[in-house]
Amino acid sequence: MTNISLHLEKVYDFVSNDEIVAYKKTAEQQNVALREKTGKGSDFLGWVDLPSSISEATLDEIEKVALKLQSKHLEVFVVIGIGGSYLGSKAVIDALSDSFSQIKGSFESPIVLFAGQNISEDYLFELRDLLDSKEWACAIISKSGTTTEPALAFRLLKQDLEEKYGVEEARKRIIAITDAERGALCTLAKEEGYKTFVIPDDIGGRYSVLTPVGLIAIAIAGFNVRELVSGAKSMEVACGADVPFEENIAAQYAAARNALYKTGKKVEIMVNFNPKLHFFAEWWKQLYGESEGKESKGIFPASVDFSSDLHSMGQYIQEGERILFETVLSVENVDNEVLVPEDKADLDKLNFLAGKRVDYINKMAELGTSIAHVDGGVPNIRINIPQLNEYYLGQLIYFFEIACGISGYILNVNPFDQPGVEAYKKNMFALLEKPGFEKETAAIKARL
Repeated sequence: MTNISLHLEKVYDFVSNDEIVAYKKTAEQQNVALREKTGKGSDFLGWVDLPSSISEATLDEIEKVALKLQSKHLEVFVVIGIGGSYLGSKAVIDALSDSFSQIKGSFESPIVLFAGQNISEDYLFELRDLLDSKEWACAIISKSGTTTEPALAFRLLKQDLEEKYGVEEARKRIIAITDAERGALCTLAKEEGYKTFVIPDDIGGRYSVLTPVGLIAIAIAGFNVRELVSGAKSMEVACGADVPFEENIAAQYAAARNALYKTGKKVEIMVNFNPKLHFFAEWWKQLYGESEGKESKGIFPASVDFSSDLHSMGQYIQEGERILFETVLSVENVDNEVLVPEDKADLDKLNFLAGKRVDYINKMAELGTSIAHVDGGVPNIRINIPQLNEYYLGQLIYFFEIACGISGYILNVNPFDQPGVEAYKKNMFALLEKPGFEKETAAIKARL
């Protein structure tokens, strides 16, 4: 099979090939540091060789659990988690699903919904109201079991499951994905006898999509997790430390981003021309934002859905402050064919497109946009994806993960911690008067 590919031609008007190649030595060194676990955050590098180390037994167990739950004729499976505990599976499921599967509701595999990714009372009320009339089960994903958003959602949904099915059957409909030995959720899972999967200690949430954190929901949704892992494994090899810079697309992408950043391009916009990739961009935003945004450094990750957002954000991208560059996810082959019909009246003046595929028109919109934005001062990186399937999504996931590690190391930050995330939690706990936060409560109330 072919691989995803990287195209940098449309950045050379802004940074030369020589300026990108100047990062060759450091990019190769940082790739080695990731593989040998000698850089910052080395205790969170279990994802680096994860694709090649996922065992047949693990994949068998994931598929077995998926089939067992599907045999209950589930209509809905709820994934309870926040950040990387939901974004990875959401990204893959949306990319592979029929755009209108939730309305069609064939239920050959359950619809996967999400909870614990927000603290919206309306969202939780409406979700619980929906589930009351559905056959459903859930997974709770949390290393600690005490993260506020998912813990709150799980408390409510666990109660609902027990009331609907009884305590014994509810236990069979709950999967706990958590720490192997520690934490409130681990303790509860052992006490209740939930089916459990382990979140490895050395893999952080945003790098966890190829662990049971992501694979369970993807398998239950009816997709081929073996192909996803196989694609990731092929990219692990293609971006290995022994692969020279000239052939290593992850090293090249990391180098190009940093070369552009050095010239003042501080915002990277991920662009797609296929709405199925909207949540892939959301996953990517967390991966890069949480990995690089620290020590007053980092490229700000943003995203747009084209051509929709050409009619909203397009104006700023074309003529706003010149701090932007784009990374375009370009899907080469789509799954379906729609031809533009001839219309005798031709009032919309579209007969010049009659007989052409809609995808051809979309591709011309993509090309025309790229040319316009480059002319307007926005460098354009393109990543070609042969087709939206499990194999190429696996490649794409691993490519972005390893490139993120290399890029973060080039930037000289720890790409595997997130100290800034704790700031809002401390304030929230103080305002909620959580036990143990008495001093913080007094201090923050004095500021109000």
